[in-house]
Amino acid sequence: MSTLLRLDKFLADVGIGTRTQVKQMIRKGQIQVNGIVIKKPEYKIDTQKDRVAASGEELSYQKYRYFMLHKPAGCVCATEDRKEKTVLSLVPEEYRKDLFPVGRLDKDTEGLLLLTNDGDLAHRLLAPKKHVDKTYYAKIEGQVTEQDVEAFREGIDIGDDKLTMPAVLEILHSSDISEIQVTIQEGRFHQIKRMFEAVGKKVLYLKRLTMGPLHLDPLLGPGEIRPLTEEEVKALCERK
Repeated sequence: MSTLLRLDKFLADVGIGTRTQVKQMIRKGQIQVNGIVIKKPEYKIDTQKDRVAASGEELSYQKYRYFMLHKPAGCVCATEDRKEKTVLSLVPEEYRKDLFPVGRLDKDTEGLLLLTNDGDLAHRLLAPKKHVDKTYYAKIEGQVTEQDVEAFREGIDIGDDKLTMPAVLEILHSSDISEIQVTIQEGRFHQIKRMFEAVGKKVLYLKRLTMGPLHLDPLLGPGEIRPLTEEEVKALCERK
């Protein structure tokens, strides 16, 4: 769908500079619309029909942007924080505008995190009634048993008003330090840690592997980020 935008806003939105910087570029004659130099920041362009170039390089406009981050331990899921390093600090500065993390991972939790400026999509993924699967890998202090699997399946009292929703617990290795995968459909505060505490065990390491149709890219190391593919965006947007 076509959108009419001021030229300076278009340029700032595509990430080539701040509003002040792009206004300077416009006034210096560095911006062309349909091959014609435009020197007015307020000039209106059609994002679908008009061709905009900066110093000869054509630009494309995307209203919504989607990134997959392999969140490392040690940073918080916030857009800004006075004391802690945030996940947004891991995003190249030219792409940060209006981005926010979809949901939260604890400071010491690693793994898949979606960053976007699409508020409607974020709401659909986080709404409790949508029951979006989220799968985690964890190392657990203590021997995880089939009784724990059954308890997770039934729902666990973690001190809230209601039991947790049924969760799928898979034992990968059971010993003094167990390895498991668990899939939940909620996002309560410290939920997985509290679920294991309720059955007498402790989470030593936690990593999110999936969120809905998204799977953590194995080629992304901790702290690395990439745009979602067209197929990944389509799969997310097809969720109702």
